[in-house]
Amino acid sequence: MEEPWVPDLQASKERGTHPGQELMTLTEEIYGDETINGNVEGNPQPESLAGMELQGTSVRRGEENFSQCLKVRKSWRNLNRSESKLGNQARKKMDESIQCEGERNACQGSTAQKRNNKEKESYKCLDCGKSYKYSSSFIIHQSVHSGERLYKCLDCGKGFKTHSHLICHQRVHTGERPYKCLDCGKGFKISSQLICHQRVHTGERPYKCFECGKGFKTCSHLIRHQSVHTGERLYKCLDCGKGCKCHSSFISHQRQHTGERPYKCLDCGKGFKCRSDLIRHQRVHTGERPYKCLDCEKGFTQHSNLITHQRQHTGEKPYKCLDCGTGFKSLSHLICHQREHTGERPYKCLDCGKEFTRRSSLISHQRQHTGERPYKCLDCGKSYTWHVSLTRHQRVHVGERPYKRLDCGKRPQDPTYISAAPSSEACL
Repeated sequence: MEEPWVPDLQASKERGTHPGQELMTLTEEIYGDETINGNVEGNPQPESLAGMELQGTSVRRGEENFSQCLKVRKSWRNLNRSESKLGNQARKKMDESIQCEGERNACQGSTAQKRNNKEKESYKCLDCGKSYKYSSSFIIHQSVHSGERLYKCLDCGKGFKTHSHLICHQRVHTGERPYKCLDCGKGFKISSQLICHQRVHTGERPYKCFECGKGFKTCSHLIRHQSVHTGERLYKCLDCGKGCKCHSSFISHQRQHTGERPYKCLDCGKGFKCRSDLIRHQRVHTGERPYKCLDCEKGFTQHSNLITHQRQHTGEKPYKCLDCGTGFKSLSHLICHQREHTGERPYKCLDCGKEFTRRSSLISHQRQHTGERPYKCLDCGKSYTWHVSLTRHQRVHVGERPYKRLDCGKRPQDPTYISAAPSSEACL
């Protein structure tokens, strides 16, 4: 069976013609002009043999035309079906494209809405009610309540809440001080320390106390000072209940209970609880005395000792005993004096059990058990347990006799040779 003819749509597009135009051309070839433009009315009788032959030819041609007409009709039907099918596919693709575009816009709108909601979202701490805009800040804050320290130092094992704090801490081990002062060349581990240091050169004190108007270089110093007016001690020791005004003092105090001494002297190996104590100790080896008295030019290793010394010239005794009214030049002297009223002796010798009111007295006493004589005379090499003994001995070399006997007028080098303790009248 002969397959019906189907127009080649792709070939028609390449030739630049429409499929219907090709069918019209084929129809004209089949029927001719006379078949399309006009019809034969009736069947006239042939007049001759030639006419009969022409009629037979017309009948055969009509049968052939009828067959070709069926082919053309089927072709038109296939063309309409093909165009309809192609149109449905194009329309379906267009509908899918519109639907995809709508879904994309809806997705983008949903994402933008989520982003806006996320920006407006607030992270609120359930423990203290504090809110944060970013989740990273909220996570760091939660470690305050949990006590968790995620960032560990590989050198000493100390933990930190943030990575930046760990980096600053590691400079303690490496000795790195990347922030340099352009005025004196001093280096610092963090930029905030450099900013505070620069106020030493500029004299700036931006933090003012509202109670007394005193200015401070750092906010922490102002907070510590304000406790003088309020009497508040924010940091309480859980072991002994002692209160401290600042966090650094609290940490140093806790090392009294733990015995930790992380700051080591490279010259003698002695350990200290805080860095400032190590710096003061190192001046023993270097002989540095940066704090000078303007009245007598005596030098001191620390500023507090200079202030206490200056009260010898001014006669000031700001620390008063509430029990007997005696005044003292330093707070430590007052605390030691108050133990005479309370009978407290907190410093006990582990060898013999003897107790003392002052730590310095305990240290001097322990040398009787150890045989240590740290005070050595540079002239003769003789050593002594106490510094006062060395001072008394040195008068032998210089010939100094500061004490005078009241009965005979002689001047012994040592006040122990006098029947009574030397008074102000017995001293030159």
